[in-house]
Amino acid sequence: MSLAIYLLRRALVALLLVWLAASAAFVLTRLSPGEFTPDDEGYRSPEQRAEVRRELGYDRPLAVQYVQWLGGAVRFDFGRSMLYRRPVNDLLAERAANTAILATAALVLATLIGLPLGVWSGSHSRGGVARVVRALSLFVLSVPPLVASLVLVLIAARTGWVPVGSMTSVDARDLSWAGWIADVLGHLGLPALALALPLGATLERLQSQAIADALGESFVRASLARGVSRPQAVWRHAWPVSLRPVLGLYGLIIGGLFSGSFIVEVVTAWPGLGRLMFDALRARDLYLVAGGAAAGAVSLGAATFVADALLATLDPRVRLGSAS
Repeated sequence: MSLAIYLLRRALVALLLVWLAASAAFVLTRLSPGEFTPDDEGYRSPEQRAEVRRELGYDRPLAVQYVQWLGGAVRFDFGRSMLYRRPVNDLLAERAANTAILATAALVLATLIGLPLGVWSGSHSRGGVARVVRALSLFVLSVPPLVASLVLVLIAARTGWVPVGSMTSVDARDLSWAGWIADVLGHLGLPALALALPLGATLERLQSQAIADALGESFVRASLARGVSRPQAVWRHAWPVSLRPVLGLYGLIIGGLFSGSFIVEVVTAWPGLGRLMFDALRARDLYLVAGGAAAGAVSLGAATFVADALLATLDPRVRLGSAS
């Protein structure tokens, strides 16, 4: 199979994922019991709420409403949020930028922690430090994200090392760029660390096994027999070979991060896509729920597609295997 055909197939799979995720969110939210329940005082009047529902088409049959919404979604118009009384596209763009900042910081931190520790523990499997690293990784992986986030919030609140609570100036228009950046960086540490710890532990475990397998390859043993130092054999010969399974996992990691980490963003009050989806689900904001699901699926599909493209380019066996 040629690279172009392989990438086209992966792109079609990604588009199918986006459509299924957004459609499922739309239909399930529409069919679930109850109705739109905002906390905003502006919706106190039943007449006002009914008028907005008619304007947004909430009083139409499900099939009609879905077809109309899908027609707009194809044109990248996901409707208007009842909760925020703004276009869903604008809300998704703002919150996606916040999630991108958080995801990038968490991914960089997890990579700087996980990969070097994985190479060390995999190449020094019998050392005491390697055993401690493996034990810590397994412990971090066994802790649920909700518990880890709550513990970090508690530590931050008790020590005052990092700010706790939602950012006040993310959407402010009257702040300078320096003030906006300072506010974001001040609130970034806690959620980024909460996301990076389990990701770093996952990368450490995967990288450790991959480097151990690579060190058993014949060409690595041959380089050691020729007098190449062990650190050089590990980093120059074994590590590049061990990156294939790690790169394959990166697609899922990046997609999951950019789609918004639901629990971490809610607990740490980070105003990203995860927090937006929580507010939309709690209020049963139909178009915002569907748009958020679509945004999450787009990020996951795009990240997976990029990872597949890199793997297929570096290793033709990937696309040949998919053709068989």
